Amino acid sequence: MTSRAISKPNKNFSPSGLYLVTDRDLCTHHSLKSVIEASVRGGVSIVQLREKSCSTKEFIELALEVKNLLKYTNVPLLINDRIDVALAVEADGVHLGQNDMPSELARKILGENAIIGLSIENFDQVNKIQMAANLNYIGVSPIFETTTKTDTKGAFGIQGLSKIRKMTSLPLVAIGGINEANAQSVIAAGADSLAVVSYLCSSKNPEESAKHLLSFFY
Repeated sequence: MTSRAISKPNKNFSPSGLYLVTDRDLCTHHSLKSVIEASVRGGVSIVQLREKSCSTKEFIELALEVKNLLKYTNVPLLINDRIDVALAVEADGVHLGQNDMPSELARKILGENAIIGLSIENFDQVNKIQMAANLNYIGVSPIFETTTKTDTKGAFGIQGLSKIRKMTSLPLVAIGGINEANAQSVIAAGADSLAVVSYLCSSKNPEESAKHLLSFFY
């Protein structure tokens, strides 16, 4: 395995604005393809393809379809958890959980140009992060309780996010129960990017929903 395939972004990439994490089961009004296309029109600046239950073959096929959707945009495609899938489809990077491959090893495999994010679920994990060249951002998960994040150990809340902001200079991507009612307070607490799942995947109008949530940054 080499880093040749991942060449568009660089290790200094910093997420900002709105970040879509996909979930096909939540796409109740539109297909996943339509949700992604509309969300990007609405201003989404990064897409993470998350597939927890499909086969490797299906994951690769879906990732190639999504990559083609984003081909003529500046929106990077990240693969959730699966380094092998990211390499196979020449994605722009990966988002890792605490039980996935260590970020320093992922960096060695994917190379300096890959985008690598890591979810943290408690304050101790922030202290353990090696801040060298391994990560582009931290995913703070979850901010609020949500049905799309069931494998975590409690929500950070606004105060928890503020504490993490003081602990690290790495960009923070906030995820978990974020919507128009709380987006402004999450940004004020230190989030550089808002990651959403159901807010866009289940929206009747993902383009307008994305524009609305993005407006809280301005």
